Amino acid sequence: MTSSSGSLKLEIHTDDKTPGKWSVPLSEEVFRRFISGGGSSEKAVFSEGSIFSPFLFGKYFDPSDAFPLWEFEADVLLATLRSVGQCRVDWSSDQAYVLKSDLPVVGKNNVQVYVDVKGKVMEISGQWNINKKTVANGDWRCCQWWEYGYVRRLELPGDVDPQNAEAFLSNKDDYSCLEIIIPKINSKNKF
Repeated sequence: MTSSSGSLKLEIHTDDKTPGKWSVPLSEEVFRRFISGGGSSEKAVFSEGSIFSPFLFGKYFDPSDAFPLWEFEADVLLATLRSVGQCRVDWSSDQAYVLKSDLPVVGKNNVQVYVDVKGKVMEISGQWNINKKTVANGDWRCCQWWEYGYVRRLELPGDVDPQNAEAFLSNKDDYSCLEIIIPKINSKNKF
């Protein structure tokens, strides 16, 4: 399904019950070693300013841990990245919670959006390295996930309406643009 602006509407999943998903933490030391030995795909996915960068918020934060994004003003939290032109993410919370992010195109773009059934956490993930042999149980998210894909988990505020959330992906030449809109409960304004 495509929206009027030419964006592909993504399904927001709520039924992911993968045991052990994101159970292997990405420490700062491991990330630095991984990125220093990585190629252009790794650097594109995890670069400074990317929604998936562990350093997006000014200091190291494992992207597989849920971050309370909407508790912070984008202008404040991203000021340094914006001042050097490296910011590829933005968010707002006026009538709805909106997240916009440029995603690098590395191989097949298979971005997925999950919101847990209680509406507490949203995760954006995708597999960028589909050529690498997968782990024994077949799910790349249950091991050293950064070698296979990417994730950003975000805590959702208490006044979200996750059942009416929407996600759109539009493709550009060298990146895709992801937009996620999560309405507020009792919001009279339609986005």
